[in-house]
Amino acid sequence: MTKPNELNDRIYEAITDDSGEERSCENIPDEACDVVPGSYLRNTISGVFSKLAEQLASPGLILPWLLSATGASSFFAGALVPIKDAGSLLPQLAVSAKIRARSVRKTIWTLSAVIQGISLLLMGVAVYLTEGNTLGWIVLGTLTAFSLASGVASVAFKDVLGKTIPKGKRGQLLALRSTLGGILTTAGGFVLYRYVEGTNNTITYVVLIGSAAVLWFASALTFYSISEKPGATEGGRSPIKELKQGMALLKHSPNLQRFILARALLMAIPFSQPFLVLFGKDIVGSGLDNLGVMVIAAGIAGIVSSPFWGRFADYSSRKLMIVIGLFGSVLLAAAIAFPKLPETIQTTYLFAGIIVLQVMAHGGARLSRKTYLVDMAPAKERPLYVALSNTLIGVSTIFFVVLGLIADVFSVTIMLWTLSILSLFSAVVSLGLKEV
Repeated sequence: MTKPNELNDRIYEAITDDSGEERSCENIPDEACDVVPGSYLRNTISGVFSKLAEQLASPGLILPWLLSATGASSFFAGALVPIKDAGSLLPQLAVSAKIRARSVRKTIWTLSAVIQGISLLLMGVAVYLTEGNTLGWIVLGTLTAFSLASGVASVAFKDVLGKTIPKGKRGQLLALRSTLGGILTTAGGFVLYRYVEGTNNTITYVVLIGSAAVLWFASALTFYSISEKPGATEGGRSPIKELKQGMALLKHSPNLQRFILARALLMAIPFSQPFLVLFGKDIVGSGLDNLGVMVIAAGIAGIVSSPFWGRFADYSSRKLMIVIGLFGSVLLAAAIAFPKLPETIQTTYLFAGIIVLQVMAHGGARLSRKTYLVDMAPAKERPLYVALSNTLIGVSTIFFVVLGLIADVFSVTIMLWTLSILSLFSAVVSLGLKEV
């Protein structure tokens, strides 16, 4: 009978082509090397749960569709992604010192995941009891709580990743999480398409969001089982000292400055999704079967692109950032041309192709900048690098909120052209990054 550890080793070797006798343990503590396979698989399973949860309550797809279908102003749909990103990113510099003070950091991610699940449960109750702009405000409020917890989790996750998974295998791990999550997302979209055809039932939205909450609880439990060895706790600083240290770090690191600028510009890709969704909903109709097609498209995008993006990121996360910036720019320009096509081919399925490409671009953007940041940052200062970068990106989301207001006054087309140009600029800036 195969023992659990032996099974972990076999699965890990099959996935990564990294044998036990010649296992690479670059940039992780020696005592963590023997348990890499188990940590890799537990991290993957946790990620599958969280990735599916993210899609079932996606602020870029599900929630804009929900708010529009229940009569909320388009303002709320446009505010979802900025709220999600700002809430996730802004508090991170303040909490990174607290995270560093703990020798084991997986508990922080676990607690944050539980809070995210509770936030979604409250959102689901609101969907059942309210509608219109009242629901819009409650969704933004619960999403803010969700996002703040996500921000804390982000710092902890990258540090646990850096302590338990060797360099050269991290991009593949992130890709595997996305791929398996994409498979389950596709199955969920098929259920929507097949069994709720032509309907717009509020209960369906409640089930989607409630299922996402349960998945976050499952993800928390699985992540807690990762074997994380105690790490360094020295160098803890107050938020004010952390800010000063971060600014000093930024001042003397031109490459970090360039990375943060490139990442900020690359945010044009995720910010484009709610506008594409609302645009497509008006063309193809608001039925949940059409939403199911969009969810299937998002799942397929994760399945198709994640393995490629993951290996690309491990080969060169810098080059992946360049490619994704160019890809996103061309994609948004192509989306603008959709209304000019003959009406007979302006179908749900063709528009779903745009969503596939958009989600692929978003996944590539996330994988490239996560891998680049983890590989670039020194192990002892990794939480500071992550928190500083994320906090400054959180500030930059204010710019995108302003863009959203401008789009409300002028047109979505102008918004999409602007985002296309910003994505192109991100590729230009990424050209100057150092290889890590």
